[in-house]
Amino acid sequence: MKALLQGYLNSSLILRVSIALVLGIAVGLIGGQPVADWLAPFGELLLRLLKFLIVPIVLFTLMVGINQANIGSMGRVGRKLMLYYIASSALAIIVGLAVATWLEPGSGMTLNENATIKVPDNPGFAAVLLNIIPDNIFTAFTELNLLGIIFTAIVFGIALLKLRESEQHAELGEHLYKVIEGLSEMTLKVMAGVLQYVPIGVFAIVAKTAGEQGIETIMALGDMVVVLYIALAVQLVAYCVIMRGFGMNVRGFFREARTPMATAFATQSSSGTLPLTITAARKLNIPQRIYGFSLPLGATINMDGAAIRIAISAVFAANVMGVPLDLMAMAEIVLIGTLASIGTAGVPGAGIVMIATVFAQVGLPIETVALLVSIDALVGMGATGLNVTGDLVGTSIIARSESRYDT
Repeated sequence: MKALLQGYLNSSLILRVSIALVLGIAVGLIGGQPVADWLAPFGELLLRLLKFLIVPIVLFTLMVGINQANIGSMGRVGRKLMLYYIASSALAIIVGLAVATWLEPGSGMTLNENATIKVPDNPGFAAVLLNIIPDNIFTAFTELNLLGIIFTAIVFGIALLKLRESEQHAELGEHLYKVIEGLSEMTLKVMAGVLQYVPIGVFAIVAKTAGEQGIETIMALGDMVVVLYIALAVQLVAYCVIMRGFGMNVRGFFREARTPMATAFATQSSSGTLPLTITAARKLNIPQRIYGFSLPLGATINMDGAAIRIAISAVFAANVMGVPLDLMAMAEIVLIGTLASIGTAGVPGAGIVMIATVFAQVGLPIETVALLVSIDALVGMGATGLNVTGDLVGTSIIARSESRYDT
């Protein structure tokens, strides 16, 4: 037993996660709903462990990162990040529209007029912006308001930087910085222990998903699932081309990125995968001043997978209604979808809100979303995996562009 445990701990994490994914699918499809119910607590435990680490890892990592940089470099990195988020989201929607228009998912299907879907209210862009500033710091932490936590970390990180630069309080600032740095390293030690449980949790989550969905559901809307994953693959190829354009080692990137990608695929949570994404960034030798800011922010507002999902859902809905999209409607989807994928950050049910927003603008019936609910988990898995990949790609590209400032 001891030898078996030692062998498990000594094997690579990505090998264990890959085996867990395959075994989870097989066990879930064979065992069905009873197995899904029995394994559910093991998957829930992984999600709780990852969420348990989000607050300290975002707070301490970002504060340390800010204090390894300066205000000028933060502003420069922030501008590059927003440009990347807008460009990559627009590219993802264009890819989704192109692939879906070519493969025509939903053709020949009909809309069930009795099908309904409850769409969460869209609070509007102004409300989302206001939500960035928490009216209570502790509430931001307890409700896991990631934008609020990021805002708190930035404000106190800058205050600490100013404290260290002042003549009167420089020594106090240095002592406080050492404490924050120590807490950051301690959090990473805790995360190293949590990583050992990741394959077990991934197995349980994937088995639960496969058991609940079943092969019948997959086959019923199989063309939609296949089209989405083809579009995700095309976006991955686009990432590779962009990284090569910046002179990056693509193989080395995916060697480190594959673990958070696989975990995001299983858990369907970009923010929950954040501890593993940060670990990957460290292994890629990305400066903490960059990944400490870009990855928490990207996990909240950079959603390339969700953008592709918007595009394919729109084409699917149009085909179900028998009214294919014209070029003007597609251009409108690119614009509105890009803004919606960023502007609904942190909104409960953000995926449905994004799709509903786009559908309302281009005149597509929201009832068609009800057809997609049954495969929501299968679609969400791939979309979340790409969300996390896009965050790491953007962080790596910006780190590359900032390398001349580190010399």
